[in-house]
Amino acid sequence: MLDSIKQFSSTFFVTGDPLILGAQVSIAISMVAIVLALTIFKKWKWLWTEWLTTVDHKKVGIMYIIASLLMLFRGGVDALLMRTQLALPQLEFLQAEHYNQIFTTHGVIMILFMAMPLMFGLFNIAIPLQIGARDVAFPFLNSLSFWLFFFGAMLFNLSFIIGGSPDAGWLAYPPLSELSGSPSVGQDFYIWGIQISGIGSLATGINFIVTILRMRAPGMTLMKMPMYTWSVFTTCIIIIFAFPILTVTLALLFLDRFLGAHFFTLDGGGNPMMYINLIWMWGHPEVYIVILPAFGIFSEIVSTFAKKKLFGYKSMVFAMFSISIMSFFTWAHHFFTMGSGANVNIFFAITTMIIAIPTGVKVFNWLFTLFRGKITFSTPMMWTAAFIPCFIVGGMTGVLLSVAPADFQFHNSYFLIAHFHQVLIGGVVFGYFAGLYYWWPKMFGFKLHEGLGKWAFWFWNIGFYVCFMPQYALGLMGMTRRFNAYDFDMGWQPLNVISTVGGFLMGIAFIFQVWQIAHSIKFMQKDTTGDPWGGRTLEWSIPSPAPLYNFATIPRADTLDPWLEEKNKRAAGIATPAPEIEPIHMPRNSAIPFIMSVCWFVAGFGFVWSWMWMAIPGLIGVVVCLLVRSFTYNTDYYIPVDEIKRTEAALRGSH
Repeated sequence: MLDSIKQFSSTFFVTGDPLILGAQVSIAISMVAIVLALTIFKKWKWLWTEWLTTVDHKKVGIMYIIASLLMLFRGGVDALLMRTQLALPQLEFLQAEHYNQIFTTHGVIMILFMAMPLMFGLFNIAIPLQIGARDVAFPFLNSLSFWLFFFGAMLFNLSFIIGGSPDAGWLAYPPLSELSGSPSVGQDFYIWGIQISGIGSLATGINFIVTILRMRAPGMTLMKMPMYTWSVFTTCIIIIFAFPILTVTLALLFLDRFLGAHFFTLDGGGNPMMYINLIWMWGHPEVYIVILPAFGIFSEIVSTFAKKKLFGYKSMVFAMFSISIMSFFTWAHHFFTMGSGANVNIFFAITTMIIAIPTGVKVFNWLFTLFRGKITFSTPMMWTAAFIPCFIVGGMTGVLLSVAPADFQFHNSYFLIAHFHQVLIGGVVFGYFAGLYYWWPKMFGFKLHEGLGKWAFWFWNIGFYVCFMPQYALGLMGMTRRFNAYDFDMGWQPLNVISTVGGFLMGIAFIFQVWQIAHSIKFMQKDTTGDPWGGRTLEWSIPSPAPLYNFATIPRADTLDPWLEEKNKRAAGIATPAPEIEPIHMPRNSAIPFIMSVCWFVAGFGFVWSWMWMAIPGLIGVVVCLLVRSFTYNTDYYIPVDEIKRTEAALRGSH
């Protein structure tokens, strides 16, 4: 009996690596500390009623952002471990198997569990407020989307300490991801973690399309929507077409592993290239899913901080839609070297070059907006200014990679690593940081400390260039990705040392950001205006933080910048009559999204270990939650006029 328990424990828990042991201990200590803190301060009820069961889009957005910052820490530590391993030749800091696990989890976490939730968090914070809505179209579904993401991410991260992390690369190409290449459960953690969170992502795409189409303020036609709203709309269109591809692809891979199907195994009549085509049919649109909202954020910030109307509004909208359509016609450029033939390579080379055109249009529009503007260099504007040269370099190297003969040389080299980090950090991360700084006062009612923010900014930017510029040269010198060691005579050591220093500078930048948030909470600069940046769109017309119902009366939006127009009228002494306040219809909190997501987690964990005794009850729990929701009728309520007036008096009195 004891031997059986020992044998099970040795396969169930990850043992033998001091780094993982240290992580296990720190996770256990952190969990105990959280439980003790909630118990001592008697915050369990507060946690349940205010957060775990909330359907308020603003709180859902805050939870997305907190989760994404935790994942940024986890993914960043993975990156620093890899850079430490590669700093010197033949270093034995990480064993080969552990290194493979780290570069796999780093990619998955940074794209799916850091960039996506940060993006969804900003969707939730800004979109209903920008379009003059009191909530999203489907508040219950919005809460469910978050908890599905969260428990999918937790299931994936659990593999770090239980069962072992996946090690077949962040896109899990077969045959490495088949049972023959990955017999352990790590790959199943990968499949179910991404599947569960992917359902939430698809639901979010549907939710925000309906919200934008059906819940805009009176007078706000499509061509009067803020540019960030347009960017979210086009992003959600890509999501609803791309994410089903990912869901089906991972389902087929799971059937290969779980039931012995042969969709992607050559010896059973399958074809691994089918998987690679399918995963990139999702994977390349995914790049545009995460970058388009950043483009929208830059458009808002450039216009606000240059104090000018956005240049070329219609061309920006056209560029957004062009990118969303063209993103589905570029996937094969990821495998020019796979022997598809010259005609196929030519088609995808041309489409990849064409998609750079609308992207370039945006850069010129931002520059023309800034031209002769009265620019204020607060931290959101600094991140925007840093993005433009960084993304231009990333775009130019992307066009280089689109040339098939050149790609035969660059493919799988560190040149490619440098390129996509240039785009994803310089575009996506810089963009979402800019948005986070920009909308932070609207979320919490105080600005983040500018001085510490600028220290973080410079460490991020200097660290970024020090880290990734040498990698272009390393790629041209022949260094390929995914190798955990290299020989002394390769000549790669000096540039790898420089690159590692840059990585740690970015790590210091993250510490500055954590310090900045903590300092700002303690010594907060309260936003007493509701409009700290001199904004132009509707979210700046209400107090900070926004009340539960967002708008006491639904605003009108007859122009492109309705709040700027309203401020100009007030300055000219023109009074806009305030509509009569009426009771506000709001959704009730619900525990079902949280409980249903726990059931999905249980089912996923059961499928990972092939424990049907756990998986089947988990799926039954999901069905029961759906049935309970179907027969729940008390799902909404009205906020009475007196309560609205009291809330407005309290908020406006302090603003």
